[in-house]
Amino acid sequence: MASVNSRRIVSAVLTVAVTATLLYFGTGLFPKWPLMWFAPLPILLFAPRSSWWATGLTAFLAWFLGALNLHHFFSALIHIPLAIQIVIYATPALVFSLSVLLFRRLLRAGAYRTALVAFPAAYTTVEYLLTLASPHGTAGSLAYSQLNFLPFLQLASITGPSGMTFFLLLFSSGLAVAAYLSQSALKQALRTAVASTAIIGIILVFGVLRLSNPTSGPTVKVGLIATDLPEYEDVMGEGAATQHLLQAYASQAELLAAKGAQAIVIPEKIGVIAESRSGEADRLLQILADKTNVVIVVGLVDEAPPLSYNQARVYSPHLATQTYDKHHMLPPFESRFKPGTTLTTMDVPSGKWGVEICKDMDFTPLSRDYGRLGAGLMLVPAWDFVLDRFQHGHIAVMRGVEDGFSIARAARDGYLTVSDNRGRILAETRSNSSSFATLLADVPTTHDSTIYLRFGDWFSWLTIAILAGTLVQLIRARQGARA
Repeated sequence: MASVNSRRIVSAVLTVAVTATLLYFGTGLFPKWPLMWFAPLPILLFAPRSSWWATGLTAFLAWFLGALNLHHFFSALIHIPLAIQIVIYATPALVFSLSVLLFRRLLRAGAYRTALVAFPAAYTTVEYLLTLASPHGTAGSLAYSQLNFLPFLQLASITGPSGMTFFLLLFSSGLAVAAYLSQSALKQALRTAVASTAIIGIILVFGVLRLSNPTSGPTVKVGLIATDLPEYEDVMGEGAATQHLLQAYASQAELLAAKGAQAIVIPEKIGVIAESRSGEADRLLQILADKTNVVIVVGLVDEAPPLSYNQARVYSPHLATQTYDKHHMLPPFESRFKPGTTLTTMDVPSGKWGVEICKDMDFTPLSRDYGRLGAGLMLVPAWDFVLDRFQHGHIAVMRGVEDGFSIARAARDGYLTVSDNRGRILAETRSNSSSFATLLADVPTTHDSTIYLRFGDWFSWLTIAILAGTLVQLIRARQGARA
């Protein structure tokens, strides 16, 4: 008996170690996307031959330990208290654990097909519901582990993030069900493995075909500028300091305009203006826009006591200044700002352009609103935290795939990035690549209509229905057994 218990403990420890390692490197700030396809598999193989409490504990520990890939970022840069960090790590771990327990219960009851879809449906459902309540939107979605897997990323044009999470988990679920069935029903096991992998294959074929379909229509030359110089890092007073920095940016913008830039994006919150005395800043950039015939978008803090706004100001040639107030703030750093409620668009010869700011693009509804207006290009001032420059900087890329627009995003402490409506990075450079980093790229501006744009979170509601049906089936089965 002692020997059996020792083997079970060793098996549980190895299962935790393998899953935690795959999750640690398959998600986080610099995810290796192939690893995430196999991360749940060791736990799902372990579950049906173990007790419910051993399964739940093993699943929770594995997912919790894998989530520690964000600990340094949260502690050193964001300074999140440890107690809050534990909640951040424990929440998805608990969701994963409960999803695995549901899978185990159905598998051991012989409901193989239901188990196959119930596991990804349960995790995806809760992930979606959490995004509706979270001040960070979709930022924690497993879908973002696949940003570099372009054929799979195209699924976002149909289902949004939820579909990517679901089918990512379905892959491991299918292999685990097949492995369980292989002990007693080899033909059924083979059918399950083939069916689940065939579904993924169809998705990838769709992605390859979508990527091979060229984006036709007009293009514009977009310029991006950013500086991470220490003397400009905290220009948070209106007046001479902000005006000096704007002058420096204006000089760089003029150089890009001379090279053919038709739109220029400058990062978020580079300085402060007072609403009552904004004329000097507006005059400088409006004169430049009129002179060069370039649209200039710059991120500033607009102080209009008693309110403050995290604002993008848009200077179009020979037109009045437009403003866009950021909708979604980063707590607690931006809690003092009043959220915006409106959209800002520009109708230009190449199509319709829109404006968002940094964290706005972590939320799907806002970008979908722009997509429904027909935006073909989004101009995005941003500010990242250096270490998250890849992950957070590229979250915006998925919004373009979902809603059919290209994106030009200029971030302090991050990347200058231009991507198209297929999620391809057309050009990119770090904001600290020189004293004033600049990027000039041609970007398509044709709007592309998508299924996700038309029907929104339909797939998320489908997973909710699958989970609800599964739970009803379990309750009825239990009541029948008691009877």
